[in-house]
Amino acid sequence: IANMNQQFGLDKPLLEQYWSYLGNIVRMDFGYSLNRYPSTVTDIIAQALPWTFFLLLVTTILSFIIGNLLGAVSAWPKAPRWLRSIATPFVLLTGVPPVIMGVLLLFFIGFRLKLLPLGGAYSIGTVPNWSWEFALDLLKHQMLPALALILGSVGGWVLSMRGMGVTIQGEDYVNFAEHKGLTGGRIFRDYYLRNTLLPQVTGLALALGTVVTSAIIVEGIFGLPGLGTVLQNAIKSNDFPTIYGIVLFITIAIAVLMAVLEFIYPLLDPRVRNNQ
Repeated sequence: IANMNQQFGLDKPLLEQYWSYLGNIVRMDFGYSLNRYPSTVTDIIAQALPWTFFLLLVTTILSFIIGNLLGAVSAWPKAPRWLRSIATPFVLLTGVPPVIMGVLLLFFIGFRLKLLPLGGAYSIGTVPNWSWEFALDLLKHQMLPALALILGSVGGWVLSMRGMGVTIQGEDYVNFAEHKGLTGGRIFRDYYLRNTLLPQVTGLALALGTVVTSAIIVEGIFGLPGLGTVLQNAIKSNDFPTIYGIVLFITIAIAVLMAVLEFIYPLLDPRVRNNQ
């Protein structure tokens, strides 16, 4: 008990513990895990972070691209009606919570149809290695969680992109391009899509918090060894240092990503750069 008190700093005055805790946070030292002692919270986060990072990276990029393309096409008046109607199902799925989306995919695709694994990072008994067989097995286990996140977030990008597209249709440069006799494909690509896509980068920064929260929930449903599963296990076992550490780490990571996007946006949009 005395050793535990010394490890967690409980033998020091309360004020000294508080200042020591703040100093450790600055150094990204969140202390020891109560549930997995003597492992540190930093080591636990480092082990789980790659799973969450790659899941978020792939799903965010795919949902951003798919949602914006569908939104732009649905607002483009010269697009065929059947092509514009493709975006409607994704918009309807926006209101489905990630918990329900994950459970539905798990039940129908994983349990009933048996097309993809029900959960886990890879098959039971498989030893991680650098073979193509393991990579394929890993990909199969990631498809359902990624699909749950993509289906839940594409509709938001469709709606925002559609609104931008409707607004930009009456701009002078779009009308000028039409009067020049440019083809519809070139107008859509160079004048319409390019100018509607730039403001969506700002929306990407605002959506990071929602995307991370959804990923944490989905990871717990499918049993991925990411930050979401670790956080849920820590909550169940009252592992407060791990809970504090993961929440603070996610908060700091989102703030840093938003700052990076805020810095990159003027480089992408000459209008903002010239105003600055």
